[in-house]
Amino acid sequence: MAKKMSRAECWEFMMAQPHTGKLATMRPDGRPHVVPIWFERDGEQIVFTTWHTTVKARNLRHSPWVSLCVDDEAPPFTYVKVDGTVTFSDNLDELRHWATRIGGRYMGEAQADAFGARNAVPGELLVRLSPATIIGEDDIAGW
Repeated sequence: MAKKMSRAECWEFMMAQPHTGKLATMRPDGRPHVVPIWFERDGEQIVFTTWHTTVKARNLRHSPWVSLCVDDEAPPFTYVKVDGTVTFSDNLDELRHWATRIGGRYMGEAQADAFGARNAVPGELLVRLSPATIIGEDDIAGW
């Protein structure tokens, strides 16, 4: 039977392995838009990067509200859903720091610096997601 996870368990699950998050934003005309993201944790915030002209960035400028789903697609299945708002930074030092951390998390430490350098450029944005709610369930298959 599925088990509701505490906030601490949700954070632990999201950060234990580099699962890709699925970020849902809303287009100005009301249609949803979902894209995969790589992310890292900074205290009680989730950070990720995006290019300033992406659909995702345009949507976030229109409405800062997002939903992020992080899941394990293998049995017994787990998911966490985060709802909240985002803010942007184009500070290159901050962007390089977080892009390097994200690169290390998903590509390995050997690739971290290259990923950070590639993404810490004018036009790239650091996005900070401040959660309003975090919910999750573990053992959805009931094993």
